[in-house]
Amino acid sequence: MKRFLVVVMAVVAIGAMAQVERPKLVVGIVVDQMRWDYLYTYQWGEGGFQTLMHDGYLCNNTIIDYVPTVTAAGHATIFSGTTPAFHGIAGNSFSLNGKTVSSVQDDTERAVGGNEKTSAKSPRNLIATNIADQLYLATDYKSRTVGVALKDRAAILPSGHTPVGAYWFDGNSKSFVTSTYYCDKLPKWVVDFNKRHCDELAGDIYNTPVGTTITFALAEQALISERLGQGEATDMLTVSVSNTDMCAHNYGSHSPKLDSIYWQLDKELAHFIDFLDSRIGRGNYLLFLTADHGGTHGAPRMEAHHLPNGAWENGEARKAANEVLKSRFGVDNLIKKDHGFTFYLNHEAIDSAGLDTHEVAQVVCKELEKADEIEWAVEVADIDNSPIPTIVKERIKLGYYPGRSGDIYVIHRTGVQLGKTEWAGSNHGTWSQSDSHIPLIFMGWHITPGETSRLTHMTDIAATVCAMLHIQAPNGCIGTPIFE
Repeated sequence: MKRFLVVVMAVVAIGAMAQVERPKLVVGIVVDQMRWDYLYTYQWGEGGFQTLMHDGYLCNNTIIDYVPTVTAAGHATIFSGTTPAFHGIAGNSFSLNGKTVSSVQDDTERAVGGNEKTSAKSPRNLIATNIADQLYLATDYKSRTVGVALKDRAAILPSGHTPVGAYWFDGNSKSFVTSTYYCDKLPKWVVDFNKRHCDELAGDIYNTPVGTTITFALAEQALISERLGQGEATDMLTVSVSNTDMCAHNYGSHSPKLDSIYWQLDKELAHFIDFLDSRIGRGNYLLFLTADHGGTHGAPRMEAHHLPNGAWENGEARKAANEVLKSRFGVDNLIKKDHGFTFYLNHEAIDSAGLDTHEVAQVVCKELEKADEIEWAVEVADIDNSPIPTIVKERIKLGYYPGRSGDIYVIHRTGVQLGKTEWAGSNHGTWSQSDSHIPLIFMGWHITPGETSRLTHMTDIAATVCAMLHIQAPNGCIGTPIFE
């Protein structure tokens, strides 16, 4: 009898310990290619950014500690609390099993919705857990997460491995779709949403404010239809605003088109916060807003104002280096491909010719460094012996995943961007402040308004949210909670 009572008391004690105070909902908003200084560049209207900055806690010195600073890696890092070296999302696309794949490509699944040209996606290339996954585990699988965005990777990677759904825009069918990783049939509410907004979806949603409006409309519909924040467990909604990045690439930072998107974003945030306040309650949800990376000013704009600038084309550099390699070793295409700031060596050709990989890599690096726009080119396998500054060296190492990342990494002269000199659009991917300094604001549940200028990191976001929720941090997390 005593033994029975001890067991019962232990069970009751465990149950009591499990009564942890948590919000009804966690909302993670990512604004693609939003630099930190944009918070103070635009004259925001009432609500929106003004509410976030007044009622929230601002981290004014949040830095990305790896390269390349690109969309897929950024979204994976924000929600997993770790870098490509540990979560495996080494870029928007990378090498996998000998072929180039997109970060969320999954040929084992099928598209749900769309048409015959719509390809299947999933989070399987993400090898770490994230906030949503840990919340799912901590709530005995009761927590529900939905991710929405125009970009597939921006909907899929934040929502993790265990969501009830992730939905992204398919340009082929002009509709929001998902894949069989999540369900076999598109939910009725998504089908109805596509029908209701077919006119807007058929237009230019990438370079106009329409893309912003439609993203938040889908987010609100997801919250209503999936009853997020209405159950006994904490749910999560991830929202990524993609057209801020697409328009910036096409028209440049501070272009009239991009300005119109940010002003609409401000209005949509104001409406969305009011929506959350009325449906969930200001004190019942935890919201954070950040960016996956920043972005440069276009070279023509910098040149017009006599500021340091430049542009460099990786494809042309690869061709020139391959010519040098052919002259030296008598073998064609020893550089297999280029992607962003990295070059992939053709290891099959190197091995077949009996060449030394390190020797080939050194020839490539020396050739690349002849360009005025390049400070250093380094073989990643030999990076510890490179003279490049430690701060850059560490960021390369944190962004490198063996088998997926390139063999050679290029570091541009400060102010140089990837692309053509005459290209007015912005770009990103480097370690510099323009690309790596991002906004970060927390608001809502248990958040005291304020700000800090102390150094914080993108990897701290997931660590902070998980600490506040009293759940285990994601399994690869290297961040530190921001709040005491």
